[in-house]
Amino acid sequence: MRDICGILGVNRSSFYYQPREDPSEEGLRAEIEKLAGAHPRYGYRRIRELLLRQGYTIGTRRVARLMKEKNLLVPIKRACQTTKSLQGDKPWTNRLETLEVSRQDQVWVADITYVRLKGRFVYLALLMDIFTRMIRGWHLSQHLTQTLTLTPLEEALCQSVPEVHHSDQGAQYLSKAYITTLKAHGVEISVAHRGRPWENGYAERLIRTLKEEEVHLNDYQSITEARDRIGQFIEQVYHQKRPHSALGYLTPMEFQQQNLS
Repeated sequence: MRDICGILGVNRSSFYYQPREDPSEEGLRAEIEKLAGAHPRYGYRRIRELLLRQGYTIGTRRVARLMKEKNLLVPIKRACQTTKSLQGDKPWTNRLETLEVSRQDQVWVADITYVRLKGRFVYLALLMDIFTRMIRGWHLSQHLTQTLTLTPLEEALCQSVPEVHHSDQGAQYLSKAYITTLKAHGVEISVAHRGRPWENGYAERLIRTLKEEEVHLNDYQSITEARDRIGQFIEQVYHQKRPHSALGYLTPMEFQQQNLS
């Protein structure tokens, strides 16, 4: 075998590696349509990752081309702004500018978005661990009040405590009750500068994912329905089934378990 490989100029390992046979163009299109139908807001990179997990050998350009031919590259919808900033000087800065995130529960990020119901809006507050991308807490409310953000924070703190909490300058996050709760648990406070939404980019991307892959695909009739569907998406899809590019295309649950072992 060594002599044959030397003559042919190939590596011996190639004789033992047998990748799944590349499917026909028609069969591949059908598989991509199936995956895109199950995950309507996935881009071509994430669809390719799902194909790789199934054993297919295919490049990103080919997946992008086939998805484009089938009009499966869906444009992004933009969210409305929900932040009302507190005025005046505040003693906190953006600690994420100089902080290297390297462990679980080192930094939690927080943000608020709206969810459209039939004829009205409700509001969703989220807390996410940057390192694992696990959602530590969330709460859906009819009102943009202090309870919206304080409820998920208090529930999340019962399970674990971050070293740093980062948010924008929304009034709900800089209120006396919220700040007091963070300080009582020894959590350092980090705040994005006013007018710089990209400084809370981790939370912004989480909200975009939730909107594109769940909220925008449904027509919720009640807050109860919205709460049930969003909760199901977070626990069963986002945490356990959705490969995340920043995690090496592991799911948040897989990445968290890998880093606990």
